[in-house]
This record gives sequence, C-alpha cells and structure tokens, in this order.
Amino acid sequence: MTYKIGAGRDVATPVRADNPNGQIATKLRALYLSVQEEAIPDRFLDLLEKLDAVERRSLSDVAE
Repeated sequence: MTYKIGAGRDVATPVRADNPNGQIATKLRALYLSVQEEAIPDRFLDLLEKLDAVERRSLSDVAE
C-alpha cells in the first residue's frame, strides 16, 4: 500500500489487510502529514498578528 504524502513524496507502508487498526493508523498519518504541509491562510496570520499587538499593548499597560 502506498500513500501520497505532502509534496509528491511516496511512502510505502506495509500494512496487513486483516489489521484494521494498522490501516487506520497509516491513513491518519498520511492525512496528518498532508495537513501539516499546508500553508497557513493569510486571514489567520492577520488575526494572530492583531492578537499579538493587543497582547503587547496590555503588557505595556501593566508595566506602567
């Protein structure tokens, strides 16, 4: 059994056909790796930057 992972890499994972847990684990691993390599959306990055700015302002207010 071979799964595509990430940027076109193939990973051959021997999984016995009678082992459903092994098959599930292999598919979940492949899904996790493909999601891990996805880019973070710009909208989400903008939100994180806004949250950081608010946090910095609140920390500077506490320090005064």
